[in-house]
Amino acid sequence: MKNTVVFIIAIALLNALSSCNTTSQKEIDDELIVSYIADNQINAVKTDSGLYYQILEEGTGDFPTIVDDVSVHYEGKLLDGTVFDSNLDSEPNLFPLANLILGWQEGLQLIQEEGKILLIVPSHLGYGSQALSGIPANSVLVFNVELLSVQ
Repeated sequence: MKNTVVFIIAIALLNALSSCNTTSQKEIDDELIVSYIADNQINAVKTDSGLYYQILEEGTGDFPTIVDDVSVHYEGKLLDGTVFDSNLDSEPNLFPLANLILGWQEGLQLIQEEGKILLIVPSHLGYGSQALSGIPANSVLVFNVELLSVQ
């Protein structure tokens, strides 16, 4: 019985600590983003989710919805300026919006076709604690995206 109580307390402590880490990472990301915005003189807006964005060009076509496919040119960078992905020198990519990171799902719905947007994506709206090739875990991501068409 004593072992069961100790086990339950250990699980409760782990849950409490893991939720603290999530909040802590969000705070760290937000501090990094605020500093990046100030250093680069970006006039960004923050959404309730923590996404920062600046509409660079309004666009003139349709706004995408989560069920649409989007054709885009984009460049993705880390806060230090390291480019980890880009299709600026090639054909645009066509993606189902619902399959993209949360930061893109939210951000691309803010602009119309032919619009351009700067997205500054905190890690919880990007790849979180998962490291990918060229993207360290818990990275804030910066994207310049041109929405070419909505299908």
